[in-house]
Amino acid sequence: MARRKSWLFLSLLAASAWQGLVISMVQHYGVETFRWIAPVTAVIIPPLAWVTFRATAVRAFDPARDALHLLPVGFTVFCVVFEPVALDIVVPGVFLIYGLAILMALRAGSDGLPMMRLETGDLPRRIWAGIALALILSAFSDGLIAMTQMMDAGWLRPWIISVFSSLSLGIIGMLSLSQSLTTDAPESAPDISPQDVQRDSDVMARLKHLMTSEQLFLDPDLTLVRLSKRLRVPAKQVSAAINRATGQNVSRYVNEFRIRYACDRLKADEPVTLAMLNSGFNTKSNFNREFLRVMGCAPSVWISENRPP
Repeated sequence: MARRKSWLFLSLLAASAWQGLVISMVQHYGVETFRWIAPVTAVIIPPLAWVTFRATAVRAFDPARDALHLLPVGFTVFCVVFEPVALDIVVPGVFLIYGLAILMALRAGSDGLPMMRLETGDLPRRIWAGIALALILSAFSDGLIAMTQMMDAGWLRPWIISVFSSLSLGIIGMLSLSQSLTTDAPESAPDISPQDVQRDSDVMARLKHLMTSEQLFLDPDLTLVRLSKRLRVPAKQVSAAINRATGQNVSRYVNEFRIRYACDRLKADEPVTLAMLNSGFNTKSNFNREFLRVMGCAPSVWISENRPP
């Protein structure tokens, strides 16, 4: 799975970098060959972003099913050969549709990304929201180009293409490598039946056993999918039970166990970095953010107040 994720992200970054090169060759060097392939290489990015998003955050990669997203690329090739005029609608349309699709999928919150490590909190959702907005920004730039043609200001076209393309492709590249984002407050839970209350109680009891007895939270690669498999309960049911019982999402619930374990390590005079790693965190930014949320102060302040002299 890790190799597949790396391959998909690298492919997305490579496609973005290649499109930047193609745009430069067309706008600054007037290479006609690149002018014809630019629409095709452009529409590779949105479906690739969608497949990467789904395969790394939502469900396992399925070559047969995900290959269907090659259809926009094939249709763009058809338009390049037989109906170039349609490209003004097809290319921005592909960017807009996939950008909106990612944003719609993110409405479920961080718990709607069961394959992401819980240690990362809301980071993946914010990364993908930024990438989706970058796709929509690319579609918006095509609208501006159409307006300049209507206003007989064609001299602005190269500037719009260069600025917006560089900006949107740069956003995709940088956000794909981002490591620090904040966490949203959990959503309120809907009304539930007595049967749901009992089921939630059973799930929470088994979950607490996994956390306290087996210290499952120490696994830095823990995900909602792994948690649901250990509980033998669907991921959505685990997420809903935690939200209704605690008012928190899964990431915050697990990270509280990690922070309290880290406090025990700090009391034992363990260095902060070592306590962070031993409690299931991989990055200092996530650790500091969650420590402040759970304990109400920074690790250094807590140490000065709680570590024995």
